[in-house]
Amino acid sequence: MKLALFDLDNTLLSGDTDVEWLDFLVERGVLPASERAANHEMDRRYRSGEAAALEYVRFYLRFYPAHDMSTLLGLRERFVQKRIGPRMLPAARELIRSHGKDLIAIITATNRFLTEPIAAAFGVEHLIATEPQIEHGRFTGDIVGAPCMREGKIEHLERWLAARNKTLEDFPESWFYSDSINDLPLLARVTHPVAVDPDISLEKISRDRGWRRLTLRG
Repeated sequence: MKLALFDLDNTLLSGDTDVEWLDFLVERGVLPASERAANHEMDRRYRSGEAAALEYVRFYLRFYPAHDMSTLLGLRERFVQKRIGPRMLPAARELIRSHGKDLIAIITATNRFLTEPIAAAFGVEHLIATEPQIEHGRFTGDIVGAPCMREGKIEHLERWLAARNKTLEDFPESWFYSDSINDLPLLARVTHPVAVDPDISLEKISRDRGWRRLTLRG
């Protein structure tokens, strides 16, 4: 069996789930308009690698504790329909289907609450994501374990594989598709790293190392 891993934001999607979610909450009046600028500044800092992993995930989870689960689930349903559906790239669906006989997983820094329905919409059974902390049915604004980001993606992947009595080295071939320099640690570990519509930093590294480059945006 072979292994195929897919980053989500700006790879399978033409956008970032956390950024779109916060803008959606502002649009609906759940959050004040002043949060929009902070949202896009955090996105800029994440893309450039400036934002620390915990800082990044906690920034987006800080809005959850004020709302009960039923409210958040209702907002999420509308969000996926309105903001995410149009950003699910048709070529991404084809790429996933091309790995039909492989073990497939989406691996993302974005939290599981937001990304579970997106993975399902792509038809991907396995999701490896940052795990938000939930106590007594409410989000605390913190996470369980390490963020699934940068080196943390390797930690999460190894734990997920260990639960299946596997290691990355057990797969004769493994792919990881990503757009971001933040994913360099995991890209360097697989046998087939693929830079998908890469940011400037990853574009340079992928050229220097002879990695495959791919666009899903036509």
